[in-house]
Amino acid sequence: MPIFTTSNIPISSLIEDIDRGKIGLPELQRPFVWPNVNVRDLFDSLYRGYPAGFLLFWKTGAENGLRSIGTDAKQAVPELAIVDGQQRLTSLYAVVKGGEVLRSNFKKERIQIAFNPLSERFDVADAAIKKDRAYIPDISVLWGAEFRPSAYRKTFIAELLEIRELSESDQEKIEAAIDHLRNLLNYSFVALTLPSSVDEETIAEVFVRINGKGKSLNQADFIMTLMSVFWEEGRKELEEFSLKASMPSDGQSSPFNHFIKPSPDQMLRATVGLALKRARLENVYGALRGRDAGTGQDSSEKREYQFALMRDAQKTVLSVGNWHHFLNALKLAGYRGQKMISSEAAIIFSYVLYLMGIRDYSVHRTDMRQVIAEFFFMAAMTGRFTNSPETRFEADLGMLRDLPSGDVFVARLRDICATTLTNDYWDITLPSQLATSASRSPSLFAYQAALIMLDAPILFGTLKINTVVDPAIQGSKASLEQHHLFPRGYLEDNGLSDLKMINQIANFAAVEWPTNIKIGKKAPSEYVPMLIAGMVPAERERINKLHALPPHWWEMPYNEFLIARRLKMAQVVREAWELLTQGTKPSAPIQVPVASLISGGESGAVEFKSTLRVNLHTGQPDEKMHLSVLKTIAGFLNAKGGTLLVGVSDDGTVIGISSDGFPNEDKMGLHLVNLIKDRIGDVFLPYVHLHFDEQDGERVLAVRCEVGPKPAFAKDGNQQRFYVRGGNATAELVGNSITDYVRQRFQ
Repeated sequence: MPIFTTSNIPISSLIEDIDRGKIGLPELQRPFVWPNVNVRDLFDSLYRGYPAGFLLFWKTGAENGLRSIGTDAKQAVPELAIVDGQQRLTSLYAVVKGGEVLRSNFKKERIQIAFNPLSERFDVADAAIKKDRAYIPDISVLWGAEFRPSAYRKTFIAELLEIRELSESDQEKIEAAIDHLRNLLNYSFVALTLPSSVDEETIAEVFVRINGKGKSLNQADFIMTLMSVFWEEGRKELEEFSLKASMPSDGQSSPFNHFIKPSPDQMLRATVGLALKRARLENVYGALRGRDAGTGQDSSEKREYQFALMRDAQKTVLSVGNWHHFLNALKLAGYRGQKMISSEAAIIFSYVLYLMGIRDYSVHRTDMRQVIAEFFFMAAMTGRFTNSPETRFEADLGMLRDLPSGDVFVARLRDICATTLTNDYWDITLPSQLATSASRSPSLFAYQAALIMLDAPILFGTLKINTVVDPAIQGSKASLEQHHLFPRGYLEDNGLSDLKMINQIANFAAVEWPTNIKIGKKAPSEYVPMLIAGMVPAERERINKLHALPPHWWEMPYNEFLIARRLKMAQVVREAWELLTQGTKPSAPIQVPVASLISGGESGAVEFKSTLRVNLHTGQPDEKMHLSVLKTIAGFLNAKGGTLLVGVSDDGTVIGISSDGFPNEDKMGLHLVNLIKDRIGDVFLPYVHLHFDEQDGERVLAVRCEVGPKPAFAKDGNQQRFYVRGGNATAELVGNSITDYVRQRFQ
């Protein structure tokens, strides 16, 4: 059975239904993106009787006589929302009614289509056409309330006769063409109507199939459509805020800033987060429709209640004062502009938490700005909202809603930071994240922010980095450049051509462009002594510390330099973090000593492994050892978390990690991080914490796993395996058992 009904609706009826409010065609449902030539072609197709596509409507479920929420009481809620055909319907309405459309740059304009009755040609009106008497310069006049067909035809022909000869048949053709054009309102579109009982997922699927490779609908589209239907002024506010945030102001109060040009969808997320304490928009849509979880029916009372929450929250979200006071938290954390932002989601979600603090928990603005500066620095550096951002923030909101006081709210935020930025993170995870050539790495931006917080000067110069990164200043050359400490030309001359190695983050430092040009492709051993010759020892020592430069680094082999500098860069970031949090007392994560874990034996939360990669029976690296470790880590992530101890045999005897044959602990930790990233997924790295400890004279690697944010599969060759920790064993689930477990554990 089809899930839609089909009808033929004349254009005149469509126009009338829009005017009566039966069809929702809100001004700002979507900006009008069709170029005027598309509108011209649409009218040409209608004139010639060609097929012009169909319209897809969706019943809103609004009762007869229901009024829009928060608007003039005279405005009725539409019975039908346009899902597909928005641009066609807008074109018809705008031209027939002579109205304006809203362009993607948020400017309004009239669409003027011209028509030559003698040649039966449509054109987009321009200055030349408007002067040409052979054209009706704007066909909108044909459907005006004061239009008199007979008088218009006579006047048009008379004016054209003044400049050219017209035969009787020409005049008859002109009259027939004008009448034919006016009668286009009788053209019937095929309309498909979906009932209100059809869910948004099905509608999205229908839309995608109709449009082939066109734009697919997402949850934000549905919510914005609901706002257009039930609360149009709310959607308009989001659009206007986003427009003003993207354009420099002329001295007036404005949301414009140098960090983010937010889209309406992003500001919608902030409103939803503050109003409903939700991050997953798929859960929000049903709530805003007023859908009863038990009956599945929509309730106007519930809908009005949810929109009332949205309306109150949006006033707070779109307050320019709140917005700019929050953005100052990013400056407090050392960030200076959009070029240092790798995740806009981190900004939006941090804004929600800021507003929760000042509105819901009455935390003083200054205190809230400070704790949000700490939270944003942590979230931006660790990429907290880069992968599965909705899932991660939904979990954060779960820890932060319905708390007894503002003090508890602030403390909980700092607990989240503390449990993320452990010693393991600073010593192992961050150095490994810095082992990249990605130019927009979160860890690189965190290091740059750290230099700004520490008031560091540029390398080989006197200006402070903070003074040369003003995003409002743009010259022909960047005032601050990232310079290769081991110049690219020098490395290539010495046989290194791999750009991923040449452009490692650890090979860059901030200098002014004249210095960069001066250095050229000289070897570090050639240019560094010359540049530091005039520095006093104390100044040289401070510069080396802030810029994470090992002693006599210019004489080190390149690979050794990279490893040493990454560790020092992580130390610089940690120093800035401690400066940022000075005076606060973040709660340290609760960690059970390794000795206690060993004495307690293996359990549901503890497992021992003798080695990471070497089979003690053969003395050789063995892939089975890797899989055994990954199996345990995935099992902990999928269950309740736990700790894996590497270097401890099954009976609890400490044998140490020397059997794995790594040259140092840093290499071993990086090896495991890469294993997790490649075979379980980098989304899980923030939930796995590594640190080394000494026990019975031997070194042990402790791997502490949090509860994972989503199902974790371990790659075994071409297979993806699913493990769960239970009792003191890790079991593999297959088939329907995975589905059942995931449904129970992750929903």
